[in-house]
Amino acid sequence: MTEIQAVLCGYYGKGNGGDEALLIAMLEMLPPTVKPLVLSANPRATSKSYGVKSCDRMNSGSVLRALKESQVLILGGGSLIQDATSMRNSIYYGGLIGLARQFGLQTIAIAQGIGPLNQPLTRWIAKRAFENCTALSVRDPASAALLAQWGISSEIAPDPVWSLGATPVPEIANISSPKIALTLRSHPQLTNQRLDAVTQALVDLQAATGGHVLLVPFQPTTDMDIAEQIRAELTDNSQVVTLSDPKQLKGLFQGVDLAIGMRYHSLIMAAAEGCKCWAIGYDPKVSKLMTEIDIPGWELADIPTDPGVITQAWKQHLETGTALSAKSRQSLHQKSLAHQDLLATAISKIQG
Repeated sequence: MTEIQAVLCGYYGKGNGGDEALLIAMLEMLPPTVKPLVLSANPRATSKSYGVKSCDRMNSGSVLRALKESQVLILGGGSLIQDATSMRNSIYYGGLIGLARQFGLQTIAIAQGIGPLNQPLTRWIAKRAFENCTALSVRDPASAALLAQWGISSEIAPDPVWSLGATPVPEIANISSPKIALTLRSHPQLTNQRLDAVTQALVDLQAATGGHVLLVPFQPTTDMDIAEQIRAELTDNSQVVTLSDPKQLKGLFQGVDLAIGMRYHSLIMAAAEGCKCWAIGYDPKVSKLMTEIDIPGWELADIPTDPGVITQAWKQHLETGTALSAKSRQSLHQKSLAHQDLLATAISKIQG
């Protein structure tokens, strides 16, 4: 079969463990006859880490050359078209799809989490972008429902990170239990008062359980300050853990007893590895995940102000809560491979 080149775009090269995990999953899902070219914020690091061609996602000349040299554009997972943070994401990815179509490329969107789309302009951009896709899959029913309102069909399957392999981290595996992992990220609603309450609750939980606390900055450039701030309040039975390999990041959760997470993919990784999870919902995608796989937790704005209430909830879940069953984990793993099947079918049609 004829070899083709595909441009992969997403939130790649930003040092975000979840998005890097999506990139690895996308690369592993590509048929062997597809040569990837990844648009990245750090193309040198992306090329070195994954052995692929890469170019600067914000260099217009490089992006145009990449599109002209390729036959297909793939939006590779995540909440790419949304305006929760700004309208720039929707404009960038919508514009990229428009350019690709002008150059005659087929466009495929895989494992999308669509929205929030609060502005009329971003809703228009999203509708136009997804109408032009040759094949389209989403990772949650709400995204599929939004597309259906626009008369656009899509396939629903769990996030590809459910099926990503995990590499054990021996130095973490050998730590005595209970092990408690925390992944927080900066957010306007994570005020000093709320962060102080969470920190004190974690201090009290550690004292009550003798637990070893792992502070995991999924995107060190934005999460490290919070992790180090909390670490300073804990005993020596704690550490900040930074891992650049997404498979190791997933493997970190093997043997962790309780994972408390804001980061969407930290919760998926932890749940996939059999951890008890507690979510802090800062974004609709986290809230949807809490509902879909029955993860307890709070919306960020609703975190109790009393650290004692937080500690008690975490302690009770650690002692009596349940993790996702092995059967459910296997089902989610298997169902997530539907993205790969969709991609293979679409690519085979493009190759003729």
